[in-house]
Amino acid sequence: MASVAGCAVLGGVLVLLPWGPSGTRAPGPAPGAQALAAVTMGVPAALPDLAVLIDERERHLRAHPGDARSWAVLGAAYVEQGRRTAEPEYYPKAEKALRTSLKVRDPNAEALAGMAALANARRDFGAARTWGEAALKADRKRWTTYPALIDAYTGLGDHKAAKRTLDRLLDLRSGPAVQARAAAVYRDRGWREDAAVALSDAAAAAEAPAERAAYLERAGQLAWERGDLDVALRHFQAAVRLDPDQRAALAGQGRTLAALGRTTEALNAYRAALAKQPLPEYALELGELYEALDMGQAARVQYDLLRERTARAAAGGVDDELVLGHFEADHGDPDSAVQRLRTEWRRQPGVAVADALGWALHRTGEDEEALKFARLANDKKRGGGVRSALYVYHQGMIELELRMSGAARRHLQEALRINPHFSPTRVPLAEATLKELGEPSVEDVPDMDAKPKRR
Repeated sequence: MASVAGCAVLGGVLVLLPWGPSGTRAPGPAPGAQALAAVTMGVPAALPDLAVLIDERERHLRAHPGDARSWAVLGAAYVEQGRRTAEPEYYPKAEKALRTSLKVRDPNAEALAGMAALANARRDFGAARTWGEAALKADRKRWTTYPALIDAYTGLGDHKAAKRTLDRLLDLRSGPAVQARAAAVYRDRGWREDAAVALSDAAAAAEAPAERAAYLERAGQLAWERGDLDVALRHFQAAVRLDPDQRAALAGQGRTLAALGRTTEALNAYRAALAKQPLPEYALELGELYEALDMGQAARVQYDLLRERTARAAAGGVDDELVLGHFEADHGDPDSAVQRLRTEWRRQPGVAVADALGWALHRTGEDEEALKFARLANDKKRGGGVRSALYVYHQGMIELELRMSGAARRHLQEALRINPHFSPTRVPLAEATLKELGEPSVEDVPDMDAKPKRR
């Protein structure tokens, strides 16, 4: 292929890079146009390009307030800006723009789909489903609506509907954005190899650096979840090289570097991620890393940041009850965690909520009920196909408390097989517990009719 002047490799897949005839990179579209294409197609956009697009649309709409499509584009751009920066103040702006678009022209599939994306960003999956289904009713062939519906169904724990929606999307469209969406569904069903291949293909085909970086970050997360640290780190580093604003990849670097024992680099990566995308999840991870390093005061600073950020997010309409439930269960008030997560479960009974609620119940001593939720989170028939070391660890520790030693041993061993580095604080506990349990005995042969016992 003599005409190809540059290439990159992702997981063994050749990525062809566009070059001009003289060996220089072909000029790309203007920043606003590139962000417009990304927002319209529902793919990640570079933050500087988004800022240009937002400025252009705002100026245009001051002169042309009756342009429904521009209001929808502006709303979608605000959603993406809020998501990329973790600044919830963008979400009320997005809602105002999208509702204005609907006032100007209704039905309006673009604005309806934008409202679905906004609801997903706020973790209001019930509203996202309602808006997404309305968008499909307005225009069933508009393929960019389907990813928002897949996210909504997944958040509600309706994995069959998510898979059906993906199948319809695959019938309508191909390309990197669709492959990346398929990868997320495959991952949630436990099909890790299929997910990795789909992400590899998506990254190879993506043209814009920000889009390719997003897919590399997701590939890194997949590698992390299976404990493949070297591959995960390579993907995260490649993502940041392509898009320095890819803060999820920086947090991924922090996670991976900590597992590799490169603590100073890990702390720096987490701090850099939090500086530009201060998500409560990152603060919780960094706080737990500080705890593992016996740096309690530094951990408390991060937990204070978590509380501050979740309060700000709530003001922007964001539901952060899941991360708050995780935090309160292990580092705050477990009773508060149970209350929060029971409410969340009634609203949107996804797998992640089942796991978190089960663990919170365990932390309050309600282990028999806790085990029901832990089993649900890991039950493939009920949608718990995600091979999560954390979920399996939680089930094992709950079983330990219920004197189900054989099951506890099996699940703790499985958690460490899935990812032997899944948590700086929990991995040592799992290893110590397994050492205390010792080798299995004849008594550990599972009795399918046995009921759990309290310790």
